[in-house]
Amino acid sequence: MEWLHKTFAALSTEELYRMMQLRQQVFVIEQNCVYLDADGCDRSALHLFAVRQGCIVAYCRLLPPGLKYQEASIGRVCTALAQRGTGLGRELMQRALTLVSESYAAESARVDIRISAQLYLQSFYSSLGFTAVSAPYDEDDIPHIEMLKESPQ
Repeated sequence: MEWLHKTFAALSTEELYRMMQLRQQVFVIEQNCVYLDADGCDRSALHLFAVRQGCIVAYCRLLPPGLKYQEASIGRVCTALAQRGTGLGRELMQRALTLVSESYAAESARVDIRISAQLYLQSFYSSLGFTAVSAPYDEDDIPHIEMLKESPQ
């Protein structure tokens, strides 16, 4: 498996296609959720993904502080159905947390990370150091919760 991270401009057409294909498979088809995935944030994001045998099997995007939230953000976190339960999602998030710190540390002394997590994944994100900072809310007919991971002082 190969791990890559690229800016939007550095993505090949094929990488962009496969990345969008995985996002749509997970968020639109599997979760039966109609929403605008191409929300305008991809151009400013760092895209982290794992490739196995030519397919993107894990993906997330990292948003800089000030774009979606005051803090940096990780979103569109997904793994291919066949890869779930293998620890790949945890590895993806651990790599994303490291990449956020490396990429945005120069912009401020602290690199806090805010996410909008699907409520059923709250314990997973808690295990990675995130704390719930909102009451549950509905986003695209799916219960979510805002969570924050503060950088060490």
